Amino acid sequence: MALSKELERLEKSSVKLTVTVGKDDVRSQYDDLLKDYTKNVQMPGFRRGKVPREVLIRKFGEALKGEALGRIIEKSITDIFTDEAFTREDRPLPYSTPRVQDEPKLDLDQDLKFSVVYDVLPKVTVSAWKGIEAEAPEAAVSDEDLNRELEALRERNAIVLDRDDGDAAEIGNVVTVNYCECDDAGNVIPGSERQDFAFTLGSGYNLYHFDDEIAGIKKDETRDFDKTYPEDFSDKDLAGRTKKLRVTLTALKEKKLPELDDDLAQDVDEKYKTLDDLKNSIRERLNRNLEQQLRNLKINALLEKIMENTPVDVPESMIRLELEGRWRNLARQFGVDAEALTANMEKSGEGNGKETIQEGWRTDAVRALHSRLIVETLIEQEKLEAGDDEVEKEFERMAEEMGSPIEEIKKYYQGDAMQEYIKERKFFDMLLAENTLKPGKKMNYLDLVGNNE
Repeated sequence: MALSKELERLEKSSVKLTVTVGKDDVRSQYDDLLKDYTKNVQMPGFRRGKVPREVLIRKFGEALKGEALGRIIEKSITDIFTDEAFTREDRPLPYSTPRVQDEPKLDLDQDLKFSVVYDVLPKVTVSAWKGIEAEAPEAAVSDEDLNRELEALRERNAIVLDRDDGDAAEIGNVVTVNYCECDDAGNVIPGSERQDFAFTLGSGYNLYHFDDEIAGIKKDETRDFDKTYPEDFSDKDLAGRTKKLRVTLTALKEKKLPELDDDLAQDVDEKYKTLDDLKNSIRERLNRNLEQQLRNLKINALLEKIMENTPVDVPESMIRLELEGRWRNLARQFGVDAEALTANMEKSGEGNGKETIQEGWRTDAVRALHSRLIVETLIEQEKLEAGDDEVEKEFERMAEEMGSPIEEIKKYYQGDAMQEYIKERKFFDMLLAENTLKPGKKMNYLDLVGNNE
């Protein structure tokens, strides 16, 4: 078809493509559609393929025009987008479906003019990314961090034993309870019941945080009590409220922690012969983790500086895709799929829960996309590549570090994912080498890692 086109740049990296199709091509497309129908349509009183053209037009005229219009629009934009002369920056993003503006009418005696709007890859122009000065926190692994890891190992290797029936629950015991909320008359509030809930007393790992209130309780004993929560309590549904609770202890166990000695080290892994071997391995792991976290913070600090001077108009379709990806990740954390998580929120009366949560993510999502687009632009600008040998060596390194078969590692990197990872790492190495990082706030290991996991 003979087409003329005009592009208009809109805000948020959208474009308006206006297309004009000559009336001769309009008529030709319409005639082709009629030919298809006259060959294949079957109507009462006529044999297949023998329905006169005039009968079809009289009976289905407007519907035929509507279908012809759709075909012409689809063919026109397909021809334009597959034309090699149509530049990459003018093509729609893969997840941006062109939307027809102001549905046009088909006039067989006139040129057809229509417009579609779609999102394109944002134009990113980085004015400067070298010679930047930024600040990043400092931290080191302490003996306290090491001891915390050792205590966690003791917990994981603890033996849990039943306590005697007459014993009272103490902080540190493993308790199993049934609990519920009650109304002012002492009746159970439907839906609040929970059976056979197990947790370590003193950990606070229960919905109502009633650890202190049930300390001293004995097996098969039931305790009713009121618990008032402060205004700034972490759970907003409980903050500033008083709940009447009923808790029954159904099982009581205690942990026997192993001694911190060579035997524990050998139980953790036979490669450790002594407790010092285990300690050294833990400290090395913590230092590697800290080094990676500090590297990430330095990179982020430099990217923040670049972003300040590199505006990017992030398209809405890209933001929506990012938010949906985050929603799927949240669903995986709950062990369900994204549709099930949305449905569960609707059942619980939080019909707009997904929209509210995603709106809260929006600012961070836009900043993440802003940063990612800058990085991708600079990787392309610097012509960074990753060869097959580099990819294979990286797989080997990961397999050795994680102690996993290389085939298992490769399952997580589909397509060109590893090449992209290596190119990004090369760019970050350049970014750190070309800029200056000043020492910033001193933090302890746990705070730094906890804020960046």
